[in-house]
Amino acid sequence: MKILTFGEALFDIINGSAHLGGAPLNLAAHLAKLGEKRGAKTAVISAVGKDELGDKLLNKAEKLGIDTSYISIDERRPTGTVTVELEGEGIPKFMIHENVAWDAIKVDVEKEKALAAKEWDVFCFGTLAQRSEANRKTLRRLLPVIRAKHVFYDVNLRPGFYEKEWIEASLTFADIVKMNSEEAAIISGLLFNKTHAEEKLCRLLVEKYPGISIICITKGAGGAAVFHNENNCFAYEEIETKSIEVADTVGAGDAFSAGFLYAYFSGCSVSEASSFACTLGAYVASKPGSVPEYSEETLEKVKGID
Repeated sequence: MKILTFGEALFDIINGSAHLGGAPLNLAAHLAKLGEKRGAKTAVISAVGKDELGDKLLNKAEKLGIDTSYISIDERRPTGTVTVELEGEGIPKFMIHENVAWDAIKVDVEKEKALAAKEWDVFCFGTLAQRSEANRKTLRRLLPVIRAKHVFYDVNLRPGFYEKEWIEASLTFADIVKMNSEEAAIISGLLFNKTHAEEKLCRLLVEKYPGISIICITKGAGGAAVFHNENNCFAYEEIETKSIEVADTVGAGDAFSAGFLYAYFSGCSVSEASSFACTLGAYVASKPGSVPEYSEETLEKVKGID
C-alpha cells in the first residue's frame, strides 16, 4: 500500500501542549500505523521552517514511519502552528496562523520526476493548503503527473480559507471525497445555491463530477453516511458509531479517512470500510491529540482487517 499526501504539516497547540497536526500529516501518520505490519509506504509533500519545531516535526514524522523526503525546508518562514481552543463536547476552534512554511510548498524538478516515476495507491489532498496561490500552482502541476489508482479529496473547510473555484477544481480530479455534515451544507450552498439533503447533494455531485465514485460524510456522534457506486448504481447508507466520552475531536476526521482508505484498500466493502473508519475516528476523539497510541482493542480490529 503506497500513499502520498499533499498539504499542511504543523503543530496543533492544544491546552499549551504541542501535537503533530495538519490533515495530510495526520492521515499519513494513521495510515503508516495501520499498515506497519504490511509494509505500507506513506509520504507527505509539505514544508517546514528551518527551526526547532521543523526539526521536531520531521523527527516525529520519521519515527511514525512517514517518508519525509518530499517535505522541503523553508529558510524564511516558520514551521506552521495552529492554536486550538476546545469548546463544548471537545469541539475545536482553530486559529490557523498564516505566512508559514506550508504556505509555500515547493517540489523541484528532480523530486517531481521521482514522484511521477512511482505508482501510488492513492494521492490525498485537501482545501486548506490551497489558501496560497503558490500551493495551488504546485498542486495543479502535480495532479496530472502523479500516477495514482485513486485521488482522495478531503474537503476540510476552514472559515476564511476556501473559495468555490478551489473546491470545484479539486472535485474534478477526485474519485473519493470526504466531508463532514457542516461542510456538506456549505458545499451544497456554494455549488447548487441551496441546502440539499445529504443524499440529494451526493447525487448532484456525482452528476456534476462523474469521476467521483465514493462520498463519505462524517456526522460526529451520528456516525457517517457513505454514497457509493455499486454495480453501476449508487447507494446511500448510514453508518452508526458507538457512544464515547470525547476528549477532543481534533484529528478524528483524519482518522476516519485513514481507517476508510486502509480498510477499503485491504479488500473490505465500502460499508465495512466505513464502519471501521467510524470506530477509528471515535477512538481518536476519545483521546487527546490527533494521533494517539492505539489501544489493544483498536489493534485487534486492525488485525481483523489484515
